[in-house]
Amino acid sequence: MTAVGDYVAAAAQPGPGDGGAPVVYDEMVGPDGSLRSAWAGLAPRIATLDGADLRRLGAQADQRVQDDGVVYHRSSGDDAPAVAERWRLDPLPVVLDQAEWASLEVGLVQRAELFEAVLADLYGPQRLLSRGVLPPEVVLGHREFARAAVGQPSGTRRLVVAATDLGRTSDGSWHVLADRTQAPSGAGYALENRRIVARVVPELYRDSGLQRLGPWFSAMRAALLAAAPDGPAGARVVVLSPGPESETAFDQAFLASTLGFPLVEGGDLVVREGAVWMRVLGGLEKVDVVVRRVDATWSDPLEMRADSRLGVPGLAEAARRGTVVVVNGLGSGVLENPGLLPYLAAACGDVLGEELRLPAVPTWWCGDPAGLSHVVAHLDDLWVRPISRADGPGVQPGSLDAAGRDDLVARLRAQPHAFVGQEAAALSQAPAVVDGALAAGPFSVRTFVVAQGQGYVPMLGALGRVGEEDPEHPRGSASKDVWVLGDRHQAGAPASPDEGTAYPVAAPAAMVPRLLEDMFWIGRYAERAEDLVRLLLATHALAADARARDDDPAAVAGLRTLLAALTHVSTTYPGLLDPSADVRAGLRALLVDPRQPGTVAHAVGGLERAAQGVRDQLSGDVWLVLGGVDRALAAARADRGASLGVLAQESSQVLCGLLALAGVTGDTMVRDAGWHLLDAGRGVERARQLVALLGSTLVEGRDAASEEVVVGAVLAATESILTYRRRYRGHASVAAVIDLLVLDPENPRSVAFSLARARSSLAAVPGASGGSRPARVLEGAHEELERADAGLLAGADGSDRPDLARFLGVLGSRLDDLADAVAAHHFAAPQVPRPYGQMPALDRDHR
Repeated sequence: MTAVGDYVAAAAQPGPGDGGAPVVYDEMVGPDGSLRSAWAGLAPRIATLDGADLRRLGAQADQRVQDDGVVYHRSSGDDAPAVAERWRLDPLPVVLDQAEWASLEVGLVQRAELFEAVLADLYGPQRLLSRGVLPPEVVLGHREFARAAVGQPSGTRRLVVAATDLGRTSDGSWHVLADRTQAPSGAGYALENRRIVARVVPELYRDSGLQRLGPWFSAMRAALLAAAPDGPAGARVVVLSPGPESETAFDQAFLASTLGFPLVEGGDLVVREGAVWMRVLGGLEKVDVVVRRVDATWSDPLEMRADSRLGVPGLAEAARRGTVVVVNGLGSGVLENPGLLPYLAAACGDVLGEELRLPAVPTWWCGDPAGLSHVVAHLDDLWVRPISRADGPGVQPGSLDAAGRDDLVARLRAQPHAFVGQEAAALSQAPAVVDGALAAGPFSVRTFVVAQGQGYVPMLGALGRVGEEDPEHPRGSASKDVWVLGDRHQAGAPASPDEGTAYPVAAPAAMVPRLLEDMFWIGRYAERAEDLVRLLLATHALAADARARDDDPAAVAGLRTLLAALTHVSTTYPGLLDPSADVRAGLRALLVDPRQPGTVAHAVGGLERAAQGVRDQLSGDVWLVLGGVDRALAAARADRGASLGVLAQESSQVLCGLLALAGVTGDTMVRDAGWHLLDAGRGVERARQLVALLGSTLVEGRDAASEEVVVGAVLAATESILTYRRRYRGHASVAAVIDLLVLDPENPRSVAFSLARARSSLAAVPGASGGSRPARVLEGAHEELERADAGLLAGADGSDRPDLARFLGVLGSRLDDLADAVAAHHFAAPQVPRPYGQMPALDRDHR
């Protein structure tokens, strides 16, 4: 049988339920053992899939995820940095038919309209509380009830985007598992899933007749622009992120890129005269809408958490004045409150005059005496959760011993309003690709709606999860693309051949200093990695030559010089200078060790971290190239016993990726301030690497044979050997090398050319001037080069070169000063907000 046939047969086996019917609803297979109607049209395509096909599809999905740099950051607790985990995507979608989705989306829209009305009341007249429709304790006792949000101008929509987690029970009906109203995440992941699955199973995608996701993102963009206080014309919208290490940093950056809005952090914004402004080169730009991906309690250290480094001081006051609209509104997280679930049906009747269409999993609020009694009596059968997500995920059914139960009951009785009991939902199951077969796993979906006119429009698709029952801890599961079939156009969508395809677009030209700093470091890290790989390759070649001619003292001396140069250039002391060092192991570590500063892998890691911070500014090709570099490094890392020859081949693969990156950033990026800082970073770093290399190879005098070996290796490492041979005929000459690699303004690999490159790029950055500190340092370095004489610096053959050592030392110091001057002039960070009286913390250099 095929993989699908095996799955169908297993899913149709009778279970212990009534009448022998399966007790779990299967998303693909009906009770009679046939494919459900939504899958019927895809049957010819999927029926023949076997284990090899599934492995291939899984591998393709994994590679696409890596190529696109899709990650999820997992908090490791305490103050440790978050750990980036590769996003997991199952290549087989879950398919729902149009009629089924149509009834579901009515309930989703109703729920969003209800929540908007509830928020307006809770932060306004509070009639629902005074009339007892909602218990005051469950609202006012919730951590996300924001008193600072009271007094927002009437008529301002508080809920622009909402998400709802849903699961299907054994009878096929959908139930709400959780609501996401604070800063709903996942829409960007859903779109990325769709893009990847469309490439992995293009025939299924083409023939399915599914609804597209792009129109929903168009509607979201329109809704955010329309939310501006003065209307959409000329509105400035920004996406406020906690930073590149937040859990859903990819989602935030991908969403900002897709919508065409700049991604900012708290330090990029400032409140002046009651309005929010964005720091840009040369001044400030007024902000009209802040799409908040920072939880409300961290959004304003003046009125929320005073220790927050993520928010914008004064944001709440600006929102109350109506000069800026915060999306979703501060305090909207109070609806992410399972304690409200038992009362939403009554609230829906009171506010909308309708019956609530989407039921939630049965929930008992412990603040109600009857609810508390029920929860205590059924403790082993229920999830016990705090009403505030910040207080933790809760206690699983049956996970406590007798002492743990007693402790939990005591906590419930001490603070009954802070807890709920919930039935553990028996979720439906969906097929997932596992080890070349289809295995059933618990399935849930996250759906999205966005404001449109006076109502809401749902995304015709969803972010699915398979493999774990608890939707609040999905890290061990895989995501799913959820397809909704049908051919009708979504409201507000353009009718075009490419309807539904959302392409990331460049953010506006104005850039914040933090972004420019990341671009500068992308250039530096990329050049650092590329130059070190070239030096590694030159060393590999010399090592092979020395091994072939082990009785040749010149080859041996040349190898020692290159090993010392590798240590000095990478600053991995003592490294290969240690007489007992294993050369092969040391060269391998310099390539693949991500934990050791100075290695290629460490530089690539820094490059990727900087790129994550400006993902909204970079094309998808950048991530495609970085994915290839990661795979090349991973292959070399896995090959622990690789010979020097194999290590050289693996190093070459890494170099190919880094060269492709240089091509992508050089040929496809708009020449804005960010690109100019990236290019300046490359110029500065190339000059620094050259000075370090020449200082560790040419200063020491040696015999003519050894000199020739060293000069050849240096020229190979700097990709200048062909130019040297054409221009300088005859034996190796240190003076000629200095002329070519230091003083020649026409050689792209020279110090002079690199400084001219940095000067040109820095001059093109807005706010640059000839009298600035970077310009003055560059001028000083240029004067050093003009005064230099290659012949005098080279001295006599065979002798040490103290003049060259002094010259390179001065030049190296000037280059370090230049990097610091660029940072001080262009990236000067605003003072970090802190509570009154708190001593400033020492800054930690994360570079």
